[in-house]
Amino acid sequence: MQFLVTESGRLDSFLSDQNTTLSRNKIQAAIKNGEVTVNECIITKSSYQLSKNDIVNFQSSIDNFQSHSDIIAVNQHLTVLYEDDACMVLNKPAGIAVHPGNAMDSTEETLLSGIRFLFEERSIPFSEDSVLVHRLDKPTTGCIIVAKTNNSFSILQKQFEKRTTHKQYLAIVAGVPEHSKATIDAPIGRNLTDRTKMSVLKTALSREAITDYEVLDTVDDASLLLCTLHTGRTHQIRVHLSSIHHPLLGDLSYGSPASERISEQYAVEGLCLHAWNIGFVSPADHTSCRVEAPLPMTFLQALHATGLCLTAEN
Repeated sequence: MQFLVTESGRLDSFLSDQNTTLSRNKIQAAIKNGEVTVNECIITKSSYQLSKNDIVNFQSSIDNFQSHSDIIAVNQHLTVLYEDDACMVLNKPAGIAVHPGNAMDSTEETLLSGIRFLFEERSIPFSEDSVLVHRLDKPTTGCIIVAKTNNSFSILQKQFEKRTTHKQYLAIVAGVPEHSKATIDAPIGRNLTDRTKMSVLKTALSREAITDYEVLDTVDDASLLLCTLHTGRTHQIRVHLSSIHHPLLGDLSYGSPASERISEQYAVEGLCLHAWNIGFVSPADHTSCRVEAPLPMTFLQALHATGLCLTAEN
């Protein structure tokens, strides 16, 4: 496949921008393997600087610039909360994993199937390793950003790495926290006895994890919290709130006897955690975006059953 360079820049960045379905990592591997030429000369450095009117040839053995994926497109009737030329923000439903995992049944459908359906509707090349900018737990609902090109995927991931995105969650927890506002700064690592779970612990493999919370409303035995993430560790909010003895209602993995009793008392269905809003800078036009996901019915039912309120004053 041949391309004409219209402006100077890095070789790997240029190839990522050509609407290919290969991730930046795969492109860099192809360059290193000698599968890319510039003006008929083999170039093996990804950082090679292209000049205007250079001719780039790409003959990769890696997927041959075609989408190769086991993900089958399925219409999951996903709600698109925001969309531009670079990305979209979806309202993730509960009960669906965002991508296949080692412990999953090979036939289990994931959010990637729904994303592929949306991409095919829009004639957008699909590559499963360059669409999910971040993750949400299987039972969690709400805002999730999806990249539409490799270049926007790279730009958005850097925003998450630099912690310039703004992520707020609503959570219903057991009990009433002692402090109305607090920061939980506690490292999270893989549980030492149950490898499917995470824990607050200090080991060589633990990673920094910081969560702010603010109490929005309380009743005798439950509270509505607004949680702001400064890091994005696996199960972070669930682990952090459980560590201060206020686990989420409906949390089957990190709950306590008290939270299980309260969840049963109020007939809570599903995990009471919702990715309420997210702020980021769109790679399309470099404008700041703030997107909000409406509360799902199960969360609204839990609020009604407990008597907790989310109001404009909150």
